[in-house]
Amino acid sequence: MLDRASKTFFHLIAQSTVLKKLASRYGMRKPTSFARRFIAGETVGEAIAAARAIEARGLAQTLDYLGESVATLAEAEAATRQYLDIIDAVIQAGIGKNLSLKLTQIGLDVDKASTIDNLRKILDRAEPAGFFVRVDMENSPYTEVTLEIFETLWQQGYRHMGVVLQSALYRSEDDLRRITALGARIRLVKGAYQEPKSVAYQKKEDVDAAYARMVKALITSGHYPAIATHDPAMIDLARSWAAEHAVGPDRFEFQMLHGIRRDLQAKLVGERYCVRVYIPFGREWFPYFMRRLGERPANIAFVLRGLTSETG
Repeated sequence: MLDRASKTFFHLIAQSTVLKKLASRYGMRKPTSFARRFIAGETVGEAIAAARAIEARGLAQTLDYLGESVATLAEAEAATRQYLDIIDAVIQAGIGKNLSLKLTQIGLDVDKASTIDNLRKILDRAEPAGFFVRVDMENSPYTEVTLEIFETLWQQGYRHMGVVLQSALYRSEDDLRRITALGARIRLVKGAYQEPKSVAYQKKEDVDAAYARMVKALITSGHYPAIATHDPAMIDLARSWAAEHAVGPDRFEFQMLHGIRRDLQAKLVGERYCVRVYIPFGREWFPYFMRRLGERPANIAFVLRGLTSETG
């Protein structure tokens, strides 16, 4: 119940323009500012610097240029051009070539066909350069259309791409079989969005149980799945299930968020597992930041202390 209430609260305040302006003023202005616990910075240069630091610790990374729910085709085209510039900057920097993106950022709320065209433009620049592009999953109204667009591009021959599934949704176990049958890679998360009981589990134990079932299915039958969690129980489950079924650590990876559980990241790398860190950046970081707080209410005190020190 507390987990659900926390998500509801933070999703509501994520929509506050007043709080967004306050956060934008204080949250990122210094290297020690409170939002930098989760956000690498506002520019691609800052994201690349964070990626270099992460790779120096023996970790892999994926860059996520924050921004969602654009309202016009012009905004969607601008975001697409920004992704092309990011690809060029990553190539020049010589860091790992891995990107994550949301379809609403490139036009899904405006026009499906234009979204497909924009994603194709990104893949046409990314794939020949050796990038892997992960299509992130948004809240449940977008699930089916996201998978349809993913399948459309997959059937057109784009193979250096994957998609995300959320164990909180009832449908996700069927979607896992659907995407696995394609031969595509899945990133498994529990889900950060507040969802109605008509489409999603409401109790944490039910979300966890679905996640555990999906981890087992991905370890034994998936295509280099990404187990995205900070939950030690789920990490232990993945490791033990893989060992029991003779699945080596080179056949899947763990993924974690920037700034969270660095100790656990280092431990897993020391045990020869691949750990990829999700590096969010960009000026439109506030909604993402609120979702992270909603997932882990213990972070509230951290942010309040940071905001007090910034404004005092």
